[in-house]
Amino acid sequence: MDHTHTSPQEAAHGTGTPGDGLQAQPHSPQEAPHSGTGTPGDGTGDPCLALLNPRQREAVCCTDAPSLVIAGAGSGKTRVLTAKIAWLLSHEGMEPQHIMALTFTNKAALEMKQRVAALVGPGAAARITMGTFHSVLARILRREHQAIGYPADYTIYDTSDSESLLGQVIGGLGLDRKRQYKPQAVLGRISRAKNMLLQPGQYPAALAQADQAAGMPAVGRIWREYQDRLRQAGAMDFDDILVNAWLLLRDHPGAARRYQDLYHYVLVDEYQDTNYAQHQIVLLLTRERQRVCVVGDDAQSIYSFRGAEIDNILHFRDAYPGARLFRLERNYRSTRTIVEAASSLIGHNQGQIPKQVFSLGDQGSPIEVFHTYSDQDEAATLARHLTRLHREERLPYSQMAILYRTNSQSRSLEEELRRRDIPYHIYGGLSFYQRKEVKDAIAYLRLCVNPRDETALRRVINYPARGIGEATLERVWQAAARGGVSPWEVVAAPQGHGLAAAPARRLAAFATLVAQLRESMEAGADAYRLALQALSLSGMQAEVFQGSGLDDLQRQQNLQELTDSIGTFVQERREQGLPAGAADWLQEVSLLTDPAEGRDGDAGDGRVTLMTVHASKGLEFQAVCVAGMEEGLFPSQAGQDNARALEEERRLFYVAMTRAARYLALSSARSRMRYGHMEFSAPSRFLAEIDPRYLHVNGRSGHAASPGSPTPSSFRAQAFPPGRPGTSRSGPVPQPGAPLQAPQPGLRMASLSTRIPASASAAGGGSSSGVEVRAGQRIAHERFGQGTVERVEGGGMDARATVLFDTAGRKQLLLRFARLKVL
Repeated sequence: MDHTHTSPQEAAHGTGTPGDGLQAQPHSPQEAPHSGTGTPGDGTGDPCLALLNPRQREAVCCTDAPSLVIAGAGSGKTRVLTAKIAWLLSHEGMEPQHIMALTFTNKAALEMKQRVAALVGPGAAARITMGTFHSVLARILRREHQAIGYPADYTIYDTSDSESLLGQVIGGLGLDRKRQYKPQAVLGRISRAKNMLLQPGQYPAALAQADQAAGMPAVGRIWREYQDRLRQAGAMDFDDILVNAWLLLRDHPGAARRYQDLYHYVLVDEYQDTNYAQHQIVLLLTRERQRVCVVGDDAQSIYSFRGAEIDNILHFRDAYPGARLFRLERNYRSTRTIVEAASSLIGHNQGQIPKQVFSLGDQGSPIEVFHTYSDQDEAATLARHLTRLHREERLPYSQMAILYRTNSQSRSLEEELRRRDIPYHIYGGLSFYQRKEVKDAIAYLRLCVNPRDETALRRVINYPARGIGEATLERVWQAAARGGVSPWEVVAAPQGHGLAAAPARRLAAFATLVAQLRESMEAGADAYRLALQALSLSGMQAEVFQGSGLDDLQRQQNLQELTDSIGTFVQERREQGLPAGAADWLQEVSLLTDPAEGRDGDAGDGRVTLMTVHASKGLEFQAVCVAGMEEGLFPSQAGQDNARALEEERRLFYVAMTRAARYLALSSARSRMRYGHMEFSAPSRFLAEIDPRYLHVNGRSGHAASPGSPTPSSFRAQAFPPGRPGTSRSGPVPQPGAPLQAPQPGLRMASLSTRIPASASAAGGGSSSGVEVRAGQRIAHERFGQGTVERVEGGGMDARATVLFDTAGRKQLLLRFARLKVL
């Protein structure tokens, strides 16, 4: 949220951190306090500037030079972007159609459009080119389709479409698509190459060597065939949109000049998330006028696994030598404690643009740090913490979040929240447009618009079942390859391509169905009417609505929601005097399947939100807990081995900390049960990097140290053990910054499987209090109360007991930590 306004305290304070005696650093020659044609003044008389602080106004009014706006967490960057657009219109006399504003998510694009409309009116806002990189560039490519050799109605393949096509390509080349060449892995390698603006015919030796080392030497050959198939289908994947836009601007001077003349000013949000291709496209668009403003925060660059390149923002002034730098350093979201603690953490990064983020809000509560025995103990500690905030601070659950590094961490948290009747939801999951029935319905519409779309054709040609099996489909694709035609042409005239009579009749019947729908579309049926016809004539509506189970009802609701949304689209487009056909709707909906999206909305319904740290970026909560602050987990194992990756892990933790407005808690677990093994880890080194003045460190099981006391020496020692930080985690090493993948079951690092001499048999074991525990005994636990030992298993450090507690239920206790008393 942007709660930005200028305060007398800020005017007196400048940009230093409150109470620390620091003064604002002097401006460099490229950080002039003001430039451009407007006069900021105090902003009180100008609606564009009225709600901005001095630094924000300076950034808004600079229009005569390239601008780099470094916007710290919670500093009001969206307000600056929208105010700058309003300033260009009202003070620079720029026409709306000459402004381009690029974002990374549809949600951000919608918010920007709404804010701009509120400032300049809906009419002017509608004429501005605003949207995600992919949506804006896709529209340009449709206008310039002849130059790039694509049909105007080309299809955009989302990730699942691309993986499906790759699976066909890999199988067609006689390669192993189940193990050696999994489509998801191959697509990732192709995507990285495309983001580097490489072409299939210029596959560099370095990538080929990396493929060879990964046991995938045929990726280059697969890519060439995949690209040919995309061309044949009249389709592009998401990365092709960027590559083809770059090729258009680089290789077609007339087209490049058209868009350089059309867009007098280009603004880009979240510039730290741009990849190499996007950076190059911005350079080409602004090469002549050099009128560009990019906004971002290098400290929040956390998407290298998607191809994001932090050097784009770090070296922006190398690409634009005359660029001005503006630092938005006042945080409007969080307490001083949270802001200053986060700053002390991120200060350990070397690759950054220096800034002094500060808050003028309350000092706030110390950050709670909980060191617990296990992930179950951690979950219980965090649940108690949230319950206390809810009862004592009257904080609604909807303003609370638990963040974690990996999705697999949610299990113990969910179980504990359910046990305590604390409402929660998982933020994310399968997005609406990725659900099967929705994708099936969309495939029918895609086929109506573009029958050459191979992925759509294969998806629905036998759904609902029409007796067209895989064998028939293989013959169709083989006939198409022999004849040098698309599979659709074989389906439309099967007997002319040597198919047997029975399958030919079924294929012809399907072709007649598609032809009937296309005839309706060409006769003027809008997207809504065509969708209803497709669902009815195809038999899909009857198929989905025949069941009455819970899953069936959910599928029916999804299909109803889809048709309702298409109807709304048609109505809104008609009110705007714009076309509302299936192609128009597909143009919009295809970009809603962006992998950067996939979120299920906010948690404004009284539930605690559980999510990964990556998913939390851009959100804020009154109270945030960050679970799993352990070596090998946060930072990840990959982050420990690579300095650049470690800095990204630290930025990811900075993002987690700055989601909190008032209350922040950090927790670690000494042990976690994962894939049948008990794993032990030291607390994360990041905890030791936070200035201890801001921490309230609690001991094991929540025993508190005094507020503001120095971090215990044992805590710091554990964070930096000799050699590699201690952890027993093992498994596939993720790409730096990427959401971690689950390790393979059964894998453990031998050097960290240290065991003490066995002092327990399968029938008995010693607890941390020295008590011998045996099955059948009645025991008492300090937290769970009294219970009966059901069984004891394992030995040494892994000795554990299963206990049925009278009130807490069945628990498995690691005996080396359990403090038990035999009754």
